[in-house]
Parts: sequence; structure tokens; C-alpha cells
Amino acid sequence: MAGPPSSPLLSVKHAVPPPRPGAVPRQRLHDRLRAARGTRLCVVVAPAGWGKTTLLAQWATDPEEQPATAWVSLDRSDDEPVRFWTYVLTSLGGVDPTVGRRALAALSAPGVEPVTVALPLLINDLAATTGRYVLVLDDVHVLRDSRVWEGLEFLLAYVPASLRLVMAGRADPPLPLARLRARGELTEIRAEDLRFTPEESTAMIATVGGIGLPPSTLVHLWRRTEGWAVGLQLAALSLRGSDRPESRLARLRGDDRHILDYLSAEVLDRLEPEQRDLLVRASVLERLSGPLCDAVLERTGSAAVLRQLENANLFVAALDPGRRWYRCHGLLRDVLRRELEAASPDAVPLLLGRAADWYAGEGRMDEAVRHRIAAGDVAGATDLLRSSEGWFFERGAAATYLRLGEDAASAGGPADAVVVMMLAYAAVLSGRFDRVRHWCDAAEALVDDRAVSVDGWLSARACLLTMRAAYGHVESDRASAALAEGGRAVQLETDPERPGYVLARAALASAHMRCEQFDDAVALLADAWRRPSRALLPTSALLQTAGLLALNLVHVGDLEAAGEVCDEVATSADAVEGAWGDAAAGSVAWLRLVAGRLAHHSGDLTLARHRLRRAVQLAEVWGRDVELVRALSSLAEAELAAGNREAAREAATRAREVADAAPIRRLAAEELQAVETRLGRGAVRAARRVGRLHENLTDRELSVLRALSGSATQREIGAALFLSVNTVKGYTKSLYRKLGASSRREAVERGRALGLT
Repeated sequence: MAGPPSSPLLSVKHAVPPPRPGAVPRQRLHDRLRAARGTRLCVVVAPAGWGKTTLLAQWATDPEEQPATAWVSLDRSDDEPVRFWTYVLTSLGGVDPTVGRRALAALSAPGVEPVTVALPLLINDLAATTGRYVLVLDDVHVLRDSRVWEGLEFLLAYVPASLRLVMAGRADPPLPLARLRARGELTEIRAEDLRFTPEESTAMIATVGGIGLPPSTLVHLWRRTEGWAVGLQLAALSLRGSDRPESRLARLRGDDRHILDYLSAEVLDRLEPEQRDLLVRASVLERLSGPLCDAVLERTGSAAVLRQLENANLFVAALDPGRRWYRCHGLLRDVLRRELEAASPDAVPLLLGRAADWYAGEGRMDEAVRHRIAAGDVAGATDLLRSSEGWFFERGAAATYLRLGEDAASAGGPADAVVVMMLAYAAVLSGRFDRVRHWCDAAEALVDDRAVSVDGWLSARACLLTMRAAYGHVESDRASAALAEGGRAVQLETDPERPGYVLARAALASAHMRCEQFDDAVALLADAWRRPSRALLPTSALLQTAGLLALNLVHVGDLEAAGEVCDEVATSADAVEGAWGDAAAGSVAWLRLVAGRLAHHSGDLTLARHRLRRAVQLAEVWGRDVELVRALSSLAEAELAAGNREAAREAATRAREVADAAPIRRLAAEELQAVETRLGRGAVRAARRVGRLHENLTDRELSVLRALSGSATQREIGAALFLSVNTVKGYTKSLYRKLGASSRREAVERGRALGLT
């Protein structure tokens, strides 16, 4: 139940960058942004160097702006859903602690998709608040993961008026901009809007260059640079201290390539040696700090140099108000990196390796691995992944571990048995079940029980087989393979003092349950549940095992024992659900379903309906069709027993929609068919199936048909069903047509023959 990882950089990622010294106020654009509060989304789109971040930082720190601003500075490492939403939710929580707290906790639950649980919680918080907020996502062009954009599109679709989104990037975000534009819900600021006006250009030259120019020269400069922020800033820097500014400007042209060449020749060459050395060698880093640069460059005093560069407007900007972290402008960094690679190509991996060591020393293993991969040291990255698996999993960062491991493998990393197995485990925890079998298959040839050990397991191969049996077979027709693999795991995992003993038997029992071999499942689970080693399981695994045992006990008719299991873990289940909310679905859904069925059996229909409604909610979040059908069928039975036929029909109809959309197991299908028969829906389906009824009857039509079998008049039927007499006549006419009848008596007889009344 660990929360999201703490991070020395987390506050930097969601800090609003402080105003850059000498930045020119741009009131016309501030007014556009202020007006954007009335639209769901504002996009600020332009190539590098047009001042997107500077504009938004100025606007966000303007004391006249009323909405609180949450800010996330993005980079390539954030292109993963759990990490991305962790930063977003932390940033929003920084401006209002009541917003996103439950959603942030849900992200740490195993097997949860952010869009499924965390985002609805966030939207509910935003709908309940009286505050007004702006969320700025800077550099969204680095995001490529479709799941991240799916979540953002979901948020945009349902976001209440309390939140407005601003996205800045080099290209249009992959969102339905045309639809938002047509609805008047989109504000756009593009390169032509960001272009400096002649007046703003004059202010830039005066502020950065410290020099006044004749109006004709300023107009000429503005035309040459076409109002491009970087071009104007470079021109201003080149004019500092010059006694012949016009001759310097004559060599400046407006195209990107020439300006970058000019930057190298005219600006960088005039830096102090220690400033240039820091910029060139630190160009391998996305973010800069004094201690990091000191470690990477093997020097001291880097913090003071970074402050000098920022104060001199030399393309180094602070990322946090405390000015502990900085970033170098992307265009300058590209120039510097090319210079470093040309002059000292062997230095790049060395510098990145030192950065990895520094991050490891600071306890940021994710950044350490990432820099090892960037350095080309995939063997070192793999070693870090092997030695720091606990760091990731204890912080709810399984998705990050999986992403880094796959990056290392793509870069040609060594085939390490433990790491490959942990990648399969990370796929389980992060809900990426589509990747579990891939990594299990990759590990199979590498695992040797004599050379590889896994904490909590007698046999590493049994651990692998257990994951394959439990999570590697998403297709319903693969149950036989799961039985075989689970059986081999049980044969290998023979030490009852280890939690692996319990997990192997739970995986095999799950396969037996899929095959409706409930007695075999109970025998395995009862043996495992007696072992003290079950206390060593993670809480989520313990609760899922308890739920599996209780459900199979219900299937074999031992309701008393099922109730005892539920009672035994009730406190833990409540605690997990209280901490994770709907994200606890994978841990407690079975327990809630069993508790609801037991309450129904004992005659407490109020409690049964309450518990079963919750079981339905959890099953929907969990995403398992068979569990959802079971929960809905059970709810329909409880509602019917309580006399609430409308609610029962609604639950049964939802269950049928799920069952028709995907294959479900025989027992679940029979349970649904049984409740449909009691509701009268089963007869309709049967009649249609054998061709005796060519068109479905609605629930209301069935109610009218049953009423017609009595002696009540149409007016009396309408009163009983809360319908007008004309409406009853309309339903009667429809019944005649569907049943092929021409009179009331004929319709009733036809209905009886079909088993509808």
C-alpha cells in the first residue's frame, strides 16, 4: 500500500518557473490567456525558441491572475501514464490539498489504469470544489504514449468549470482540436501570435542588450528575425558593449541555421571559460543543478556559474523559485551537444555515467537507470535494475520499472534472468497483462533454480510458472495451459514456510475455478490458507487469495466457511478499500461479491443489495467480464427478492449486454439465465432463439401483457402501471403486432404458449 515515490526533483517538475530576468512583458498575450479561462483547453504551439514557456511562466506568476496555477514541466521520462499522472495530481494537490488526493493514492494500487480509477476521482474532486484552477502542461510534444493522451482526452471531455487546461508544445497535441474549436472550447496561441511586435522587439533589445538603436535599425532587425524570440535575444546579446551595433547586425539573418551558427561564433565565444566549459560539457543533461554539475564535471562552484548565466540572460532559466535547478534552452543545448561530440566524442558516455552515479547516490534510481541507458551502458542499467527492484516496487513505480527495463532490452541489454522475471512481475503490478506472457517466455530459457533465487520462493522457476498461470492467459480457452503451468509450480514450490507456496496454489486454484473444478480449487486454497506464510504476502495478494477461497467455498456450498474467511480479513479489506477506493477492485471485488451473496442467503436484503452494488462497481473497475456478470446477476436476484422488479431488470439487462459482448463461463451464463427466467426475460430470449418470436418485447410490453391476462380494463391497467390509457392502447397494439395476434385473448394465449406470462 505504498504511495507514489518521493523525489528530490518532484517539486521542480511541478514548480512554476520564476520570471526570467529581463523578460519583456507581453500584455496582449496575457489578455488572450486570461480570456482562455472560458474555454476547456488553450494550446500554445510553436517551434523551439518562440518564448512559449517564458510567456506562460510570466502569466502564471502575474499577481493579478486569480486562478491558482498547477504546472508540470515535462520531459521524455514522463511518457508513461502512472508517472505522468503522479506529477499532474501532485501539482494540483499543491494548489489545493483537497483535489486529487484520493486519485494519487489510487495510482499506487496494483494493476490500475489511471483513466479507469484515478481520473474519475479527480473529476469528482474538481466538481466538488469552489476554487478555480489552471493546469499548465509544458512541452507536451515529448508525450508519445497513447494511454497518456487517452487520459487527457477523457479529462478534457468531462472536466468541470473549476479547471482549465493549457498545453504548450512544438506541435498540435493529438486531441480532437477541430471539435473543440467548433464548439468554442479551444483557445489557440501560435507562432504568428508569439511573434514579437516592433515595440516588443525594441524593449527586448534595450533590456537584454543594454543599448538603444535608431528606429530604422530596429525595424530592420525585426524584419530580419521575423519577431523570433531567440533571434532577437541573440541579436541583443551580440550587441552588448559594441560600439558598432549596425555592423554586427548586418551579419544576422533570420533563418534558424544561420542564427545558430551566429550563436556559436558571436555569443558562446565571448563567455568566460568556466561558463563555456560548464555549458558544453553539461549539454548531456536535461536539467542542471550545482551539485549535479559539480559531480558530472568534477569541479566546484557550478551553482554560482548557473546563477551568473541566468542573470546574464544567456539561455539558462531557473526551474524553481529557489533557483536550485535550471535548464538550458533547447536550441543552445543542441549547439553545445554537437560541439561536445565533435571535440570529445568519448566524453559523452563518461559524463552521463557520472550523472547516473550522482542520481543513484541521491536515491533516484529511476534517473540513474535512465542515464545509464543514455550513456550506452545497458549492462550497468541492467545491474541497477537488478539491485534496486525493491526501490521501484515499494514506491508504486512498477510501471516505470517496466518501461526502463523494456528500454534497456531494446538497447541490447544483457539477458538477466532476475531482471526479466521482475519485468514480468512489474507488468502484473502495473496492469500490463498483455506484457506478462512476453516476459515470462523471455525468462523461461534463463531461469535456473541452482543459480537464480527469488525472495519468498523456494524455486525461481515456480515463481515464473505462477505468473504465467495466473496472468499469462487472458483468453478463456487457455485454461488447460494455466492448469498445466500452475500444476508444475505447485510441484516445485514445496516449502510451506515461504509465501511462494501460497501463491503457487492460488494460481492453480484460479485455473481450476475457470474450469469450474471448485472442489479441487478449495482443496488447494484451504491448504495454502492454513500456512502461517500467508502473513508474508503483500496485502493485495492476501485479500485476493481470501476472496478466491471464499468464492470457491460458496460454489461448493460451504457458506459458513466462506463467511469465516470474509470475517477474518474484513479489517484489512476495509483498510485497503479506504486507502485506494475503487482502485482496490483487484484486491476486494471477490470478497464483496461473496459478502453480498451471504447477506442475501441470510435474509438481510438491505445489506445484500448494498454490498452487491459495491461489488458491481468494483467488477466494472477490475475489467473482468465474468465477475461483472456474476455481480450483476446476484444484484438482480437480491433486487427481485426485495420486490424491486425494475432495479432487477436493469441489473439483468446490463449483465446480458456484457455477456453478449464477450464469452463468459458456463456457470455465470446459467446464473444470468436463471434470473432472466424469473423476470420473464428468459422466455423472450428462448422464443426468439427458436424462431417463435421475431421481435423482442420490452420490459413495459411484458408488464402490459401480464396485466392483460387478468380482468382489469385498459384504464385500470394504466392506473396500476402509472400509464395513460392511450399509452396502454399503444403498447397493446404493439403486442398484437409482435405476437401475431388480433385480439386480447389471442395475445394472452400466444404469450402463455411462449412462456411469457
